Amino acid sequence: MTKDEILAAIDQKQIRFVDLWFSDIVGMVKSVTVPYDEVAGVFDHGLHFDGSSIDGFARVAESDMVLIPDLNTFTILPWDTGDEKTACLICSIYTPQGEPFIGDPRHALVLALKQAEEMGFIFKTGMELEFFLLRTDGQHRNAALDEAGYFDMTTDSARSIRRKMINVLEAMDIHVDSTHSEIGHGQHEIDFRYAKALMSADQVMMARVALKSVAQQHNLLCSFMPRPFNDLPGSGMHTHQSLHKSDDENIFADSNHEYGLSETARYFLAGQLCHARAMCAVLSPLVNSYKRLGTSFEAPVYVTWAHINRSALIRVPSVSPGREAHTRLELRCPDPSSNPYLAMAVMLQAGLDGIRQQMPLPEPLEETLLMRNRSRLRQVEMLPTSLGEALDALSQDDVILGALGPYISDRYLAAKRQEFDEYNRQVTPWEVERYLTRY
Repeated sequence: MTKDEILAAIDQKQIRFVDLWFSDIVGMVKSVTVPYDEVAGVFDHGLHFDGSSIDGFARVAESDMVLIPDLNTFTILPWDTGDEKTACLICSIYTPQGEPFIGDPRHALVLALKQAEEMGFIFKTGMELEFFLLRTDGQHRNAALDEAGYFDMTTDSARSIRRKMINVLEAMDIHVDSTHSEIGHGQHEIDFRYAKALMSADQVMMARVALKSVAQQHNLLCSFMPRPFNDLPGSGMHTHQSLHKSDDENIFADSNHEYGLSETARYFLAGQLCHARAMCAVLSPLVNSYKRLGTSFEAPVYVTWAHINRSALIRVPSVSPGREAHTRLELRCPDPSSNPYLAMAVMLQAGLDGIRQQMPLPEPLEETLLMRNRSRLRQVEMLPTSLGEALDALSQDDVILGALGPYISDRYLAAKRQEFDEYNRQVTPWEVERYLTRY
């Protein structure tokens, strides 16, 4: 959209406010609201703000930042009406000198996409976003909204809430392929339509806000915590990915290969396997993420790839004859708490490194790994079992550090190590119950 088209839409739709959204380093959405009659000035000059209090952004001495809205992200928020009718724009962050801010996660993804374009590639992704819907009426705050199982057909309120969520997302031009109940009680999944990676990341950020808003309107909590309950499966954000040419030809497709993968796809896959342990610090970024990885149903444990085996880290989904254009790789370790911009930046750079280095692809492991011989399992690399282990892997991987850039990587590592250290100092109810009277 152009500036004039947006200003005309604001006038025609009687929009009273415009929210300017951006992401901090750990993926939290930040927002500044401006009245409708100030928007034209923001388009012309950006909006100055103090970045010194934003997580990982700047020291006080270099705190001045400027929000520059991406006009293509203009969206009317369906849940604000009447005198509070609001639209939003996603912003990139610049310095007062007009340079992109090196601490902006969205800029990290833009840089990765430019590198891919220089190699002749367009990166596309599609996410499967899982979450829990929980009651919030006092003492039942953590009670699941429903007891449906995987793909169950129900007539309960959760089904209606999901439909309302889809209506809101579609009204925001966030296109949904499907939605269904997941394995855990109160757990649901929404699958987003394939799109260019920057648009996908923007839409994930907007969708998380939208889904929480719809849930809140119905006195519910929508949680993207990776694993809220120890007796239920965790929530992932399986990410489908492929590289394309400018004419939209899928570079990953090769119908003559056993798995339908081109040489470029095999190099890309090998690169992601090579850097998988370091990527986990970004794709599974919370202490709680490692209560999902390796322990939750169908969450990956081993650094492997396969076609059928759903416990593999990267799966090659089936493609029907004549639909080779849909060839893709499904990465299964990301969870919905991750920063979508940084997540896609590291995924892409890991794959591009595989292409540059022409990395050999190990053999797939189709068998259910839990049934394999233990001596053979010891030969397979494992994903990190804790955030601390993932951060150690990240700190030693120059490619993934480079995807983040030195500014973001230093601050990301510092913030996450502090989180992990705080967690390790906690005395949990489990420990008290188990040890207090026994020792």
